[in-house]
Amino acid sequence: MAHIKPTGRSRQGSAPSMRRALRREAPSTVGLLVDAEDFAAMRHYRSFTFDDHAVYLRQVEGLLRTLTAQGMHTTVALFDPEDYAEFCAESGLDPDERTSRSRFTAEIAAAGATVAYTGQPIDTLIPLLVSRAVRHATWEYATMLLSGLGDCADCGQDIGRAAFDRASHLLMRLLETAGPGTHHIVCSTPNGEEQLLAVLHTARDADGPARLPSSEGAEFATVLAVGVALGTQGGVVLRTTAPGSPDRVHGWRLHRGSLLPLTAGEVFSAYCTDADTGEPVSPESGVEYCAGFDLGTDEPEAHH
Repeated sequence: MAHIKPTGRSRQGSAPSMRRALRREAPSTVGLLVDAEDFAAMRHYRSFTFDDHAVYLRQVEGLLRTLTAQGMHTTVALFDPEDYAEFCAESGLDPDERTSRSRFTAEIAAAGATVAYTGQPIDTLIPLLVSRAVRHATWEYATMLLSGLGDCADCGQDIGRAAFDRASHLLMRLLETAGPGTHHIVCSTPNGEEQLLAVLHTARDADGPARLPSSEGAEFATVLAVGVALGTQGGVVLRTTAPGSPDRVHGWRLHRGSLLPLTAGEVFSAYCTDADTGEPVSPESGVEYCAGFDLGTDEPEAHH
């Protein structure tokens, strides 16, 4: 409920001032066409009046600044023309109407792949938005894979749920054992020709417990769970940064539902090899390549 400060003449104030106060408390979402190809696709609609992508991006940035200056919370969502056309066809909407674009923007914002605008330059905002959209698409795909596995023929357990529980357990064990510092964790899980990647950033104080960001943690655990459920040869790399000491890199390989520690040499080889060409890459200065540590074998076990 909005809280409106009463004026001296009226406790409620004028209707326009009340509406302005309410408007400031209503969040806004802006759909953004991040690249020239998507922008060109939208130019087929007569109601889309922009004809230059660079000018369009400057105008969007100006709009975001104006909304922020008015005290409004604004999020930015990735606007995909193909998804928009499908949405309009399924909803019976005319895609050449501004109201249709507005409704689609609200729908994609509700799905969660958005970035809050906090004054970032547009060149900084775009990569953040693309990264968030890719992460969300990966999570949706991994979730679909897990949900389609059904129940175990031997014990009747939901295979996807059991794998997610196991992956969540492994992730928490990793964070608990890693100790204090800022942690950057990458999980790679092959699935046929697809390579599912998940990235997690978290921090732990010297005297505090391990903390797991809810959304990023769920995305990470879901990708790891695909490897647990399907028995693929995935891997996890942890990089820890702490004040006064060099960065430490640890690694594990996924095998039959467990993360087995890599040796220091295996970690060095994996981190210092170009994934595309196989050529060696110079090691980073100020980085220690360490063996993975034992995460234990306590429950929940991987039965599938």
